[in-house]
Amino acid sequence: MTRVTLVGVPLDCGKRRPGCLMGPDSFRVAGLAEALTALGHEVRDIGNLAPGPAREVPGAHLYRAGEVAAWTETLIATGRALPDMPIFMGGDHALSCGSVAAMAARASDRGRPLFLLWLDAHSDYHTLATTESGNLHGCPVAYATGQPDFDGFPDLPARVAHENICMIGLRSVDPSERDRLAGTEAVLHDMRAIDEHGIAAPLPAFLDRVRAAGGDLHVSFDIDFLDPSIAPAVVTTVPGGATFREAHLVMEMLCEAGLVTSLDLVELNPALDERGRSARLMVNLTESLMGRKIFDRPTRARG
Repeated sequence: MTRVTLVGVPLDCGKRRPGCLMGPDSFRVAGLAEALTALGHEVRDIGNLAPGPAREVPGAHLYRAGEVAAWTETLIATGRALPDMPIFMGGDHALSCGSVAAMAARASDRGRPLFLLWLDAHSDYHTLATTESGNLHGCPVAYATGQPDFDGFPDLPARVAHENICMIGLRSVDPSERDRLAGTEAVLHDMRAIDEHGIAAPLPAFLDRVRAAGGDLHVSFDIDFLDPSIAPAVVTTVPGGATFREAHLVMEMLCEAGLVTSLDLVELNPALDERGRSARLMVNLTESLMGRKIFDRPTRARG
């Protein structure tokens, strides 16, 4: 049994197209709390957070950066203090500036390193200086690893080391991100590697490193990790993502490892969903992470 805290993060300022504001309540309507309770976990929902006043962030090309910085400050303070396993229900991926920084700080407070599994079509390694779109949902990994050019954002209590990062599912990475990541020790697996070696291949070595270091493991799950044919409720659709079974296998392997200490569920835009099926799939995948087995799943009526 795991004690889980659901944290609603209706952050919808990391990109220009709205809709992720409704994400946290969509996860609630899809039955996330009930599903985890049915698996035997103790679940509390602390409701939706709200940021303080927007901070001063320079950069005329940046979109609502002061609001993202304010959310980051709130998330660091809230997340760092949580004793249980938090599930941050987004909200767009800019929330991970705060959630990852919070978990790094909490891990440091516990005398542990933080490891980061990034399940996403994008690497999100832009800084405020390199982003051409000005959309800050493309910046959280750069911020959490302590890259320069985040003037106006909260100082990091602790950084995530590049060698503690594993990205799986990449298929839309800007050249400047690619070039800068190539000079780091982050482990990167694009969909070409998944096609050649399978979705399970990258995980064991990474999980062994987490275990050997006695680290905390934060999983940041962007819905665009999945193929849009099975999860259409996202603005940044990129064809060729993980299939239904590939995604469940990743979650099942993480469950068996027993190392995950926190989770992001991000970029769900209910306005683009089809009768809630993307939200339900994300809930189903979270169930797999939290212990639901294939044999536990009810069979649909046949006939």
